[in-house]
Amino acid sequence: MTTEEALDRLLSIPMFQQVGGAAYNPGTERMEAFCRFLGDPQKMFRSVHVAGTNGKGSVSHMTAALLAECGLKTGLYTSPHIRRAGERVRIDGTAMSDGQIADFMERAMPFIDEHGPSFFEVTTAMAFDRFARDGVDVAVIETGLGGRLDATNVITPSLSVITNVSLDHTAILGDTVMAIAVEKAGIIKPDTPVVIGQTDPESAVVFIDKAHECRSPVTFADKMYRVVDYECGTDGSAIFHVESLLDGYRFSLGCDLGGACQRHNIPTFLAVAERLADKGLEVGRPQIEKALAHVAKSTGLLGRWQVLARNPLTVCDTGHNEAGIREVVSQIERLRAQRAFDRLFMVFGVVADKDLARILPLLPREAGYIFTRPSVARGLDAEELARRAAEAGLQGTVMPDVHAALEEAKRISSPEDMIFVGGSSYLVGDLLQG
Repeated sequence: MTTEEALDRLLSIPMFQQVGGAAYNPGTERMEAFCRFLGDPQKMFRSVHVAGTNGKGSVSHMTAALLAECGLKTGLYTSPHIRRAGERVRIDGTAMSDGQIADFMERAMPFIDEHGPSFFEVTTAMAFDRFARDGVDVAVIETGLGGRLDATNVITPSLSVITNVSLDHTAILGDTVMAIAVEKAGIIKPDTPVVIGQTDPESAVVFIDKAHECRSPVTFADKMYRVVDYECGTDGSAIFHVESLLDGYRFSLGCDLGGACQRHNIPTFLAVAERLADKGLEVGRPQIEKALAHVAKSTGLLGRWQVLARNPLTVCDTGHNEAGIREVVSQIERLRAQRAFDRLFMVFGVVADKDLARILPLLPREAGYIFTRPSVARGLDAEELARRAAEAGLQGTVMPDVHAALEEAKRISSPEDMIFVGGSSYLVGDLLQG
């Protein structure tokens, strides 16, 4: 099997990002069988398991950056990818090569042909196999969807992390916060500490009950730390002013992930760092500061409040559900208050299963909009998006793809303005693929 043939075979498997729920295979039985076929690679390294509606990607990357800063050979498995499938599997920031993917596919084809695993199951097995073969010390494993029935939930981690719970993928995970919390609580393992990022009255009781059942110590990060203020720069970085709620001590941390949403993720990360220290990792302020200052550089993270140009200020962000869009708008308003730009232009596209009734009212009405469509099959038609947006008081034009939309935004803007590209992680992926 040539490298091209292997990649074609992998990419021929339907992806959730392309076709939605039709590509979702809940349950861990097939994944357990896949791991046995490969020699149970998931048992050959320590791991940190990260779930959550929002922030799990950022927290995963922050944690991987910290582990690497502590001198550990660190694996990182995240999804979806932005440009190529190998980005999902990284070791010390280096993405899996096409040749390594081809090697895995050739060895895995007998199982794939017989059992028909999903794309996510294949890439999860591929990550476990790569981490075992390369001898990583520890891997940060991000769930794909939910937790209890997620393909990644075959690991026995040293630490479990659940960033938060809000309504997303309700057709699959449930239409209440409590129902979704039950799914995410499924990653809590016996006698394994768990960090919960944000306390919610509905979900907290679910996590506490599950942790008690598993005899697992539970930490709520927002009861330990809070970000009292933050200063965002036009280079995509920010300074976060943090208070310890245990003793009132205040300190500041710079982070190259400067999105407003990081004010929730940094307390989670700090709690994770403390729990890792409990496990014997030598974590101190120098390692934490260095890790946060260079998260994107250390781990290869793309699309989290990523500054693409300065004149006009052009930013993309993968926030795509109600909570994520709220954070994006908060960041934009903070920059407006700092007089970082004059006019605002929004290049915006979504997938068809998003709840526009919740998302569109959050968007700035004074912005100029260029509506477009992500290239995935799930992408919502741009004309339909523009029609629905107009009903919500948002006016704009329609362009066929994100590149044409960005060029139009550049044409009608001035160097003092701001252009934002987002609404879907897949739209950002289209943009960054070039």
